[in-house]
Amino acid sequence: MEHVTLNPAIEQSWKEVLKDEFNKEYFSKLKEFLVEEKKQSIVYPPGNLIFNAFNHTPFNQVKIVMLGQDPYHGPNQAHGLCFSVPKGVAVPPSLVNIFKEINSDLGLPIPLHGNLEKWAKQGVLLLNATLTVRAHQAGSHQKRGWEQFTDAAIVKLSEQRQNIIFMLWGAYAQAKANLIDNQKHHILMAPHPSPLSAHRGFFGCKHFSKANKTLNDNAMGGIEWSID
Repeated sequence: MEHVTLNPAIEQSWKEVLKDEFNKEYFSKLKEFLVEEKKQSIVYPPGNLIFNAFNHTPFNQVKIVMLGQDPYHGPNQAHGLCFSVPKGVAVPPSLVNIFKEINSDLGLPIPLHGNLEKWAKQGVLLLNATLTVRAHQAGSHQKRGWEQFTDAAIVKLSEQRQNIIFMLWGAYAQAKANLIDNQKHHILMAPHPSPLSAHRGFFGCKHFSKANKTLNDNAMGGIEWSID
């Protein structure tokens, strides 16, 4: 069998925190599944970007966890950061709505691109629950092991850190609240920013100003939400 080295491509602090996961049976099966998928399908994001969220935001630098579900499944969209797309790629509808809420909440101009690396480098862990997807097939890599891996990351943050803000948008993300110690951390919930649900309470949630107030109150330093 072709050898897939998923584990070495992850930032060192995360590699240490999650080392037990790499040795579990589900992770071996996940690697085997991805080997087979890549033989017959295009898989997004590219292999070197699967762990991009972890690589941009080391374990001890996480201030906010923004949780998505799946990578984008269109060409050139997914680069390992939830909601984010590389510069030059059309900004997806949910991210357009996130930018609208930031504009309303903080008065910042709506960006001309959708690359959120600037947030990630400031401590916003842009984590999808599932880290890969088959081209043009949303949800195609769910229930293959990724959720167990990303749940483990959330649990480690909950156990070993404090005063992290978890932005849980939509029912899927909100189901992760049971992994988080809400005595040590801050959970912000709202409907998902997709066009289907944003008008039901995502718009007006003011999560971005609330997050910065909480970070500043805890002497952690707020996020500069402008990306241009």
